[in-house]
Amino acid sequence: MTELKITPPLQPFKILLIGDSCVDEYVYGICTRLNPEAPVPVMDYTRTELKPGMAANVFENLKAFQVQVNFITNSEKILKTRYVDDKYNHQILRVDRHEKLTPLQNDLSLQGYDAIVISDYDKGFISEKKLFQLTEQAICPVFIDTKKRVVPDKENCFIKLNEVEYKNLTFAPQNIITTLGDKGAMYKNIPYPSAKVTVFDVVGAGDTFLAALTYFYLILGSIELAIPFANKASSIAVQHTGTYVLTARDIEAIKLN
Repeated sequence: MTELKITPPLQPFKILLIGDSCVDEYVYGICTRLNPEAPVPVMDYTRTELKPGMAANVFENLKAFQVQVNFITNSEKILKTRYVDDKYNHQILRVDRHEKLTPLQNDLSLQGYDAIVISDYDKGFISEKKLFQLTEQAICPVFIDTKKRVVPDKENCFIKLNEVEYKNLTFAPQNIITTLGDKGAMYKNIPYPSAKVTVFDVVGAGDTFLAALTYFYLILGSIELAIPFANKASSIAVQHTGTYVLTARDIEAIKLN
């Protein structure tokens, strides 16, 4: 394997990230017995970890690529609590708590960015109208990850969806990258396979894919060339438990051909 010769830009890429974010809370413990009151395990608590989730995870992974990111997100709190058996890394239960989000209303300046990234978990922060308004005004590449059924169809928009989201679309534009889990991704009916790895946790892998896809597109100028690197980034993420942020060492490994 040889390292990809990437020449960093003279100035870091400037990216506008818009999306709904949350806190991922992981409550770990050891399960050794069943609850006598109900057929569920009893977990003896060991520790708690808090990590940025949803669009905030995209933000952290974009920063790992040494780009400048202007991040616009909700001020209301969304908390996703996962109870995990520490011995077997088995998720027992997830509890979601969130306030009602105030929709993004402001007209944003979209000038001066190398790319716009929209991480839309459809929690109410980005309306369908706002999504289309943003993409209509953008002149730079736009990378969208959304759970909406209706998506923009514009030449400079690349839309990243998983298989379920793709099947739920009302209409599928040309520029859709469909992630296929351990099978990699599909773009314009061309498969982009991913290396086989041991999967520990898929949480946040799509966020990692989106961040890497954006960065390598800006470096290489081709979505076809960027997808394999995005596959490698998400493959690294799933080998770790919980929401994962790429390290400098990870990024060097991704750059290897």
